[in-house]
Order: sequence, then structure tokens, then C-alpha cells
Amino acid sequence: MSRLFSAYVIVDWSAAAKPATGPDSVWIGVMKRDLRFRLTFEAFNPPTRAEAEKKLGEILDDFRKRGERALVGFDFPLGFPRGLAKALSLPGDEPWRAVWDQLDKMVKDKADNTNNRFGVGSEINRRLTGGPFPFWGCPPKDALTTLQPKRPRAHGPGDLPEFRRTDLAAKGAASIWKLYYNGSVGGQAILGIPAVRRLKLARGEAVKVWPFEGGFKALTEADLAGVEVVVAEVYPSLYKAQPQPGEIKDQAQVRVTAEHFARLDETGKLGAIFAATGSAADTVVDAETEEGWILGVEA
Repeated sequence: MSRLFSAYVIVDWSAAAKPATGPDSVWIGVMKRDLRFRLTFEAFNPPTRAEAEKKLGEILDDFRKRGERALVGFDFPLGFPRGLAKALSLPGDEPWRAVWDQLDKMVKDKADNTNNRFGVGSEINRRLTGGPFPFWGCPPKDALTTLQPKRPRAHGPGDLPEFRRTDLAAKGAASIWKLYYNGSVGGQAILGIPAVRRLKLARGEAVKVWPFEGGFKALTEADLAGVEVVVAEVYPSLYKAQPQPGEIKDQAQVRVTAEHFARLDETGKLGAIFAATGSAADTVVDAETEEGWILGVEA
């Protein structure tokens, strides 16, 4: 039984505004095979996103030299709730790519982790509603007329959805509109998507982002001809991570998540989880065109 991947890389991103290591910082977990084809794990904890992006590039360059294909999972949404690209009147016929390009133009993320994620959320709010909605959450010192520390109101029928379809299916996933406080993923997405975009641009067609490229369907070896990296969204909280001696929770989560996908691949079951078995047609279309999907969550 042939495996689809040689390595499994899980990236626990961070929206920190200054260099940080340890809990709540960037962790990169790498599960790969040694000379005897045994799976080995190594974790990296770069203090800034810029260093993390560089490290990730070096890891992928090493796999390329060895002719090894990698699954790379990021723990933040790769897409926004359906309708954002249209609401912002973004050009192009691929909503997910239009949003990625727009974020790349807006985001300023410096080498010391100083960033403008609250400014980006505020500006998108201004364009969408003229007020502090739908993005919310920031320190009081960063509050603006179009971004407030607390959520001003609930989502109504005429608003963009609060959650993507995959967030609801995952039961417990946070809304991307929440930019701050525990469990928020909005800041990570705003700062992380441009980094994934650069990774993809640097490697061209050798990098495919699931499910936007290739579709919401089972993955086979034939689908991966010429592909070096498949990027997917993952949700490490789905897997119970028991830290080993010397490990912190974040480190254990990237390890356990990498182990999970490696085990599925080893038993020939990984390809099947890229499919939307039995899901409604609109769910598939939304996932493939703009919302994305969390790998391993049943549609």
C-alpha cells in the first residue's frame, strides 16, 4: 500500500505582536521518516512569524531535494464565510484567491511581530458595514469607531454568516470574526493567509491548497503528480494531546496531530478524508470556492 506523503508538517500559528516562544507562540511540528523509514518527530519554536516562514521554507526545500512530498496543516482558517469577496466587490472569479490577494495588500507584519491585524479588521468592517461589525475584539487601546473590544451585536439574516460551514461541523470552532481573546482565530487568519500565499507563490503549481485546488474529493496518487506540498487547514483541538515529559501543550498538539495524519496515511485511509462524503452540493461549492474546510471534519 503506497503512502500519499513522506512527511507531515503541522503549524500552530500565532498573532503575537512581539517575539515570543513557549505557550501561545508559533510551533512547527515535523513528522518524517529517517533512513530506516521509521517516523521521527521534531518541533521548532521560532520567536517570530518571519522566522517561522523562513524555517518552513527551509523544511520544504529539504523535502524537495529528497523528492519527498509533504502534507502541511495550518491551524487557522484558509477561507472566510461565504459572501465576503462579493460584499467587498473584489475582482476575479475565485473568491478565496480574491480574499487572499486583498489581505496580502492590506497586511503589514514586521520582522519583530509588530502587525496591523486590528487595522485590517477595522478597515474591512468600514467597507462592509461602516461600523464595528462583523470583526470584533481588540485591546481597549486599539479600539476604533469600526472595531470594538466587544461584539456589538449578533449576526442577522442580512449579514455575512458568523461561521463557515466547517466551523459548525467541527462543533466548537471559533468564528473568524473574533480577533482577540482566548480561542480567537481571526488574527491568525489575517496574518497567516498572506504567509501561506507567499509559500504557494514561491513554489507555484508544486503547492496545492485543499480544497480550493483539486476539489473536495478523495485524494489519490494520480491527483498528486508534480505536487510537492498539499496545504490544508487543521484543527489540533480535535485530537487529545497528552504532553510528554518536557513538552508543553502547543508542542504536544502539533505532534499528536502530525501522528494522526501519518497513521491514517500508513493504513491507506488518509486520501478518503479529503472527500465530502454525502454532503450537500452547496456545502461542497462553498468549501471549494471560498470557505475552505478543516481536514478530517466530516461534512
